[in-house]
Amino acid sequence: MAIEGTVTVAELASELAAEHDDLDRLVASLDADDWDRPTASPGWTVRDQIGHLTYFDDTARLAIESPDDFEAKKAALIEAMDPESSQTVDDLTLGAFRAMAPDDLLSSWRANRAALIKQAGTLEDKARVPWYGPWMGAKSFLTARLMETWAHGQDVADAVGAGIEPTERLAHIARLGVNTRGWSYVVRGLEPPDEPILVDLTSPAGASWRFGPTDSANRISGSAVDFCLVVTQRRHPDDTDLDIVGFSAFDWMVKAQAFAGGATDGPPASDISS
Repeated sequence: MAIEGTVTVAELASELAAEHDDLDRLVASLDADDWDRPTASPGWTVRDQIGHLTYFDDTARLAIESPDDFEAKKAALIEAMDPESSQTVDDLTLGAFRAMAPDDLLSSWRANRAALIKQAGTLEDKARVPWYGPWMGAKSFLTARLMETWAHGQDVADAVGAGIEPTERLAHIARLGVNTRGWSYVVRGLEPPDEPILVDLTSPAGASWRFGPTDSANRISGSAVDFCLVVTQRRHPDDTDLDIVGFSAFDWMVKAQAFAGGATDGPPASDISS
């Protein structure tokens, strides 16, 4: 698994397709009631998690295929964010999928993600793609889609009491988590700290993934799974086995946000006394 920037767009597209397939195997086995189970995202069901991926996989396809058309779709989403808009963001992005039967939603997701992978095949390694914010390098763009698929898949797995076997594809999400440390502060209107932090992770297969200088006073070590759960805001760091040493390291972990959009907070620590 390449984590040093040598991975190609074609390899990332293949990894993204594999992440799609793993989640598909989980949701394809769900019964009708499971699709309406609530998830950790307030107000969202399992159906909404897959609907979200369906909408944004199609939007990502459009961003590659027709940047001008993407900008029009992006403008509609920004308009829906206005408190005085007659349509909410969930109305725009989830409304059609909430009205679908599970089999139809699953078919729509499969079609949209297949179209995304097809368009990803047209990208050169150094291409740039428009998104919600600055244009992104093609590799970062596909890594972000992989991260979104894995994170929302985790929400689904948690909701239905299932598991998704972690893979070495988490290398891409771990690197994205490290690279977005500064973003986790900027999105909150804060100055990113400059203290170096060593991130020393163990991959699902037992490999060592290290980021940062080994002599850093601030350190984060533990499983790559736990680190990825924290930077995607699926777990509070206190609910993982991460060993976090130093104020800067812990401050980052409670603010970590590896995805675009406005500043959001991850889940609170579990109340183990309840």
